[in-house]
Amino acid sequence: MSVLATHQRAGPVVWIGIVVTTCTLLFLLQQMLFLAIPFLLGIVLYYILLPPMRKLLRMGFSHSVAALLVGLLFVLVVALVVFLIMLWRSAPSESWQHTLSVYLAGGLDFVRHTTQALEQQFPFLKQVKFARNINNRLTSFTGGFVQKHLTDILVSVAAWLPSLLLAPFLTFFFLRDGTRFKKFLARAVPNAFFERTLFLLHEVHQTAYRYFQGLLKLTILDTAVLALGLWAIGVSSPLLLGFMAAVLAWVPYVGSIVGCMLVVMVASTDAPNHPMVAYLAIGVFIFVRLLDDFVFMPLTLGRSLHMHPLITVLMIFIGGSVAGIAGLMLVLPLLGVVMVIGETLGRLITDPRLRARHSNAIHLRTRQASIDLV
Repeated sequence: MSVLATHQRAGPVVWIGIVVTTCTLLFLLQQMLFLAIPFLLGIVLYYILLPPMRKLLRMGFSHSVAALLVGLLFVLVVALVVFLIMLWRSAPSESWQHTLSVYLAGGLDFVRHTTQALEQQFPFLKQVKFARNINNRLTSFTGGFVQKHLTDILVSVAAWLPSLLLAPFLTFFFLRDGTRFKKFLARAVPNAFFERTLFLLHEVHQTAYRYFQGLLKLTILDTAVLALGLWAIGVSSPLLLGFMAAVLAWVPYVGSIVGCMLVVMVASTDAPNHPMVAYLAIGVFIFVRLLDDFVFMPLTLGRSLHMHPLITVLMIFIGGSVAGIAGLMLVLPLLGVVMVIGETLGRLITDPRLRARHSNAIHLRTRQASIDLV
C-alpha cells in the first residue's frame, strides 16, 4: 500500500463520513429495535457457530448440510441447558419475586449501614442529615418497586419473545447462504474495482469475526476471574453472578454499574452482619474491571478493532446519546464495520489508477456495443 493510500485511509473527510454514517445507522436501528436486536443476536450466534461450521466444511460437507448439522447441535445444546435448569429449579423453596425482594432489602441495608458509618467518620455529614436523606430517597424509590413494575416487565419480555425467536432462524441462513450473498454483491461491482471489493468484503467479515470472538473470550475470562474472587470471599452462586456481570459488561459503563450493584446486593444479603464481605465484593469487581481495561481487553477486543482510545470513548458517548442502551451496545461493532467500509471506499474513490481503468472499461464497452451502428 502506498504512502498516499495510507494518508487517505486516515483522512479527515473519510473519518467525518464514518462518524456521520455510524450515527445515522444507530438512529435508524433505534427506530427498528425490534429487528436490530434479533439481528445482532443472530450475528453473535453466527460467529460463535462459525468455527464448527468451517470444520465440517473441511471434512467435505456441503454448506447446506454443515449448516443443518450445526443448527441441530445448537438446538440440542440449548434444549439440554433448559432441561437442566428446569430440573435444578423443579422444587423451588421460594418464588423469584420473594428472592428479588430479599436481595433488594439486603442491598438497602448495606447502603444504610455505609451511610451511618460515613456519618460517624465525618461529623459534617451528620449535620446535613446525610444518612436520613439517602434513606428517605431510597425508600421512596424502591418502595413497592417489584409490585409496581413487575407487570410492565413481564409484558415487555412477552412482547420481545417473538422477535427474539428470529435470532436462530437468521443464524441458520447466515451460515447456509452467507457465501452466496457475498458472491451476489461481488457480481454487481465493476471489474476495475473487483479486487478491492473482495478485499472490502473480507475485511468487514474479519473485523466482525474478530470482534465477536474477542467479546466471547472476554466474557469467559471475566466470568472465570470474577467467579473465583467471589468464591474466595464466600459469596453464594459465584459462577452465576460472574456470568451475569460479564454479560452486563457488554453495555459500556452502565452494564458494569448494574453488575456491581447486583454483586453487592447478593454479598450483603449473604452476610448482613458482616459488611466487610460486601466491601470485598466491590474490591473484587473493581479489580476485575481494571484487569479488563489493562490486560483482557487489549488481548481480545483491542486486537479486533484498531481504533484510537479517544475515538472509542467519544463514540460510546455519542452512541448512548443517539440510541440509548442499544447505542452503547451497538456502537463499537458498528463503528468497526463502517470504518473498514469507509476507509476502503475512500481508497477506491480516490485511486486514480482504478478510476482510469473503470473509465476505460466503460469506453470499450460503449465502442463494442455501437460497432455495428456506424
